Amino acid sequence: MDIRQAIHHEQAEALDTEGLRRHFVAEGLFRPGSISAVYSHYDRMILIGIVPTKGALRFDESFAKTVGSEDFLTRRELALIHIGGGAAVVEADGARHDLAGGDALYLGMGSAGVSFSAVDAADPPRLYAVSAPAHARHPSRKVTVEQASPQPLGTAESANKRTIFKYIHPGVLPTCQLVMGMTRLEPGSVWNTMPAHTHDRRMEAYLYFEMPADRFVVHLMGRPEATRHLILRNEEAVISPPWSIHSGAGTGAYAFVWAMAGDNQAFTDMDFIAMEALR
Repeated sequence: MDIRQAIHHEQAEALDTEGLRRHFVAEGLFRPGSISAVYSHYDRMILIGIVPTKGALRFDESFAKTVGSEDFLTRRELALIHIGGGAAVVEADGARHDLAGGDALYLGMGSAGVSFSAVDAADPPRLYAVSAPAHARHPSRKVTVEQASPQPLGTAESANKRTIFKYIHPGVLPTCQLVMGMTRLEPGSVWNTMPAHTHDRRMEAYLYFEMPADRFVVHLMGRPEATRHLILRNEEAVISPPWSIHSGAGTGAYAFVWAMAGDNQAFTDMDFIAMEALR
C-alpha cells in the first residue's frame, strides 16, 4: 500500500509536475492477480484496484496493519464499482454478490471473510474500490446501474453532455461517510465539473477510465487562483484535497468514478467558483 501524506496548498504550489504526480496521482492500481492500494491522509480515504484472475483475492495482513485494526474493515466501510472486464464474485460475511460491468457494491463496517473472484480467469474483472473510516455498521448491498438513478446533464454546445450515476449515496442506501458514483461523457463532449467548485468539508478522488492508449484527460487541480494541471491516462486516479478544484477536459469522451469522504454527504455542498475567478 502506497501512503500519501496530506500537504498544505503552499507546498503543492511549489511542486513541479513530478512532485504533483507523486503526491496526488495513483498509477498502476489495476494489476492482474493482485490488490493494489493508495492510502491518502486526506480524510484517510484508501483507493483500491482489484483484478482477480485464477484464484480469489483477499486483503492480506498489511492492510489491517496499515489501518491498525484486527481486520481491514473492522472500523472501515468500503464501496466498489465494476469498471470493466468479465463478471466478478465478491463474498463477504458468508454472502455471495455477483457483479457485472457497471454494478456497484457497498460493504458495511466489520465485514469479514471478504474475497474477490473472477468468473472467467481469461476475462478478469476490474474492480475499483474506496474505503473510509466508519463509526457504525450499515447493511451491505449491491447497487445496479438502474438503481443509481441515471441523471442526464449538460449540453453538446458546452461540450459536457453527460450522465451521472449516484451509486453510493444517501438517496440509495445509508453509509457512514462514503459517497461514490460515476459520470460518463457522450461522444463529442469532453468537459467535466466546469464551472469548477471546491468543498472544504470533504475530499474527493477521481478515477478516469474507458480511454484508449492515445487518449488522456487534462485534469485541473489547485486553488482557483493558482491552478495546476495533470495529464491523466486510462485507469489513473487523482486525489483532490479540500482546498482544490477538480475538473478536466479530455481529448475524447471518457468516464470517471468520483468518491468523497468527510464531514457530510450532501451532494450539493459545494463552493462554486466563478469562471472569471480561475487563474
